[in-house]
Amino acid sequence: MATLLIIDDERNVLYALEKGLRRDDLDIISAQTGKEGLAHAKQARPDAVLLDVQLPDQSGLQVLQQLQQTEPRLPVIMMTAHGTAETAIEAMKHGAYDYVVKPWKLEELRQLIAQALQASRMQRVPAVFDVAGDSPASNVDRIVGHSSVMQSIFKEIGRIAQQDVNVLILGESGTGKELVARAIYHHSKRKDQPFLAINCAALPDNLLESELFGHEKGAFTGAVNRRIGKFEQAHNGTLFLDEIGDMSLTTQAKVLRVLQDGQFEPVGSNETIRTNVRILAATNKDLQDAIQKKEFRQDLFYRLNTFILNMPPLRDRTEDLPALIEYFIRRYRPQLGQHVTGIADEALQRMMQYPWPGNIRELGNAIKYALVHARGQLITVDALPRELQPHVSSPSSQPMLPQGHLQELDRLIDKFMQENQPQLLSAVHDVVDRQLLTKVLEHAGGQQTRAATLLGISRNTLRTRLLQLGLSLDKIVRDEQDA
Repeated sequence: MATLLIIDDERNVLYALEKGLRRDDLDIISAQTGKEGLAHAKQARPDAVLLDVQLPDQSGLQVLQQLQQTEPRLPVIMMTAHGTAETAIEAMKHGAYDYVVKPWKLEELRQLIAQALQASRMQRVPAVFDVAGDSPASNVDRIVGHSSVMQSIFKEIGRIAQQDVNVLILGESGTGKELVARAIYHHSKRKDQPFLAINCAALPDNLLESELFGHEKGAFTGAVNRRIGKFEQAHNGTLFLDEIGDMSLTTQAKVLRVLQDGQFEPVGSNETIRTNVRILAATNKDLQDAIQKKEFRQDLFYRLNTFILNMPPLRDRTEDLPALIEYFIRRYRPQLGQHVTGIADEALQRMMQYPWPGNIRELGNAIKYALVHARGQLITVDALPRELQPHVSSPSSQPMLPQGHLQELDRLIDKFMQENQPQLLSAVHDVVDRQLLTKVLEHAGGQQTRAATLLGISRNTLRTRLLQLGLSLDKIVRDEQDA
């Protein structure tokens, strides 16, 4: 469980924040003075801090400096009123993660804190090589691989981590490119400096440029305050540019200048800022093909490919599947299926034959699903996700959707692909299941046992799926004893 420390002297603010930010996987502690906050930080070692600029005993800047002395990589989000925004910006120049202006929008604050907690984990939780099948510790993430191709990857990481050079990591989605980037960082000379990551495919081009280089107030519509970019925040540290193949040519040109000269200008500014950042970049695209199509700059490619790591797809390293399955069972068992000790031979064979288009990410999700649905000590075939189930009927005997409905489904799939929706298969299943379960429960008059029978699943499986989809039982079904 992650821990968030909030330091603010206003009781009503603390109450509102604790209530609004509360969630099952987040422990929130609070303090009303800088001294009290520093004591909590020393004792609780929080994963992120929400810090007010103005405190009764000392300034937020002073508290920030003291926090950085004990934990320089701790993400600290400054809270400020409009009149003190410049102070918060100054704090970002001195290492704060970001700042928010009061009154904040709760959903935006939640997203910012989630990003800070993720950044904290990436910086503070090592990614280590699992070559001996050790029991997974809670304070590490493991890169599992006993195959010869993964042993070669481990050796390459060992060779290049200490070299202060840029690295390009290539591979399909879900092959573990982010974990490799973290392993390089944690074994590098910059491991005590910031490690920041940004997904280049997740933001529109103008917002991506602002995230990377910062912007001046009024630089574009919506730029109501000045912003410090990731290149400035990560000075002397490491910046991970995930999905760099999706970056526009304009932004690529600015990144190239940083790599060549170590300097850039924020959006809407003539000020030149110098930075010293190591770049780790990753993409699932064929950059040579993108260069031919004029979608990626050849000079930027040459700057990035000092060292290239090619992550193999899971279908090319199936000998690692048993170790990966064992690792995921041990990792997720405490939360999802404490009675499960392993996997049945038939289920393992089914998984060995599957092509895993989503690679390790899909495998991890499949094991989570199986742990929830397993009934005994072993994961059996009937506990595996649908795509791993044997097909009892021939395709010709399966009912087909009407053409109009197929077109709607096609449009949904096209929309998800245009948005680079991760885990596309699961996303489509969720949309279909949400509609299906709601309609079947209505048809069954709210009787869960009858609905489960119609669906061909157990009542427990139905309840689990409803929870996974965030569907409220009291809104869909009658609360009655029908077992």
